[in-house]
Amino acid sequence: MAYKKTLAFTPLDLFNRMDTQTTTRDYRNRQTIFAQGDKADAMFYVQNGNVKLTVESKSGKKAVIAILRHGDFFGEGCLARQSLWTSTAMAIQPSTIARVKRAAIVRIIRREPAFAKLFISYLLFRIGRIEDEFVDQIFSSSEKRLARILLLLAGVGLQSKPKLALVKVNQETLAEMVGTTRSRVSYFMNRFREMGFIDYNGSLRVHKTLLTFLLNE
Repeated sequence: MAYKKTLAFTPLDLFNRMDTQTTTRDYRNRQTIFAQGDKADAMFYVQNGNVKLTVESKSGKKAVIAILRHGDFFGEGCLARQSLWTSTAMAIQPSTIARVKRAAIVRIIRREPAFAKLFISYLLFRIGRIEDEFVDQIFSSSEKRLARILLLLAGVGLQSKPKLALVKVNQETLAEMVGTTRSRVSYFMNRFREMGFIDYNGSLRVHKTLLTFLLNE
């Protein structure tokens, strides 16, 4: 699964190399960062908060294709010439997002071979994570998908010693991510709380033991 994969470097290493080329903006919960079909002319970095990527079919059916957290890049598709966004990016809690113009990234890639290697490695890592998320969506139960999403949002698995982590997301948004109803999410959340995997009384805190539950299921 995606949270088992690790990088030899952190995405922050990449961000630091392009920091002087970025602009930063704060987004409200449920505020759109870019919309499907708009011109893709920049890449983004999550400095704080969480972002979901969704796609919408011509018939109006929507699906969540990725959940992004602190330290994630998104919008890499802008590097294709004359490209359009194939998804919509929306903050799912108050978030701080850095934006880097396509032209700036292209210049850095051309001038710094070391950066280009790091960037390619990161893209391959992201592709692997996205593949894992699609496999999880197809084969895992709603309960396992919810557990995995909570772990991703909490950042559990990214640290050698994960600890209790606060997650700011409501059940309606979790239901959209999992692809189930809010009532089912509520049922699973109560079950996780009874098993000691989360604390859920107004705020949501995820324990590292939820990872053990997921791996043993």
